[in-house]
Amino acid sequence: MFKHILIPTDGSPIANKAVKAGVRFAREIGARVTAYQAIGALLTHIDDEGYVIDPKVHEDFERGAREVAQRRLDAIGKLARAAGVAFDSAVTRADTPYKGIIEAAKKHRCDVIFMASHGRRGVSGLFMGSVTQKVLTHCKIPVLVYR
Repeated sequence: MFKHILIPTDGSPIANKAVKAGVRFAREIGARVTAYQAIGALLTHIDDEGYVIDPKVHEDFERGAREVAQRRLDAIGKLARAAGVAFDSAVTRADTPYKGIIEAAKKHRCDVIFMASHGRRGVSGLFMGSVTQKVLTHCKIPVLVYR
């Protein structure tokens, strides 16, 4: 069965429920877990107007985003260790969350992704998109969707 599970999070309540379920699943099947969070890219300039964002703003944004992400992943690590599950974590900057998730699964040699679905449908799903749907569409390894 599965030996290494990638559990991506965005820190939302539904993602937190999926994290807990993913750690339980890992414990039950004897798998290890890598928790992951993508940090979005910040625009460097505003097209056509010539405005450029100060590089210090970029540094501060990325540092703050990494700190928040690492706190979330540390909390998952605490949960995994309490359950007796081997644990690792990763935070990367990604153009889009779904690409970051797929790349993290490849890099860490995960054989399954266990993730939440926010359940966006209709117009909100069309405009906001679904990270889960994009992972399902583009990923070559199994994806377990927690709802």
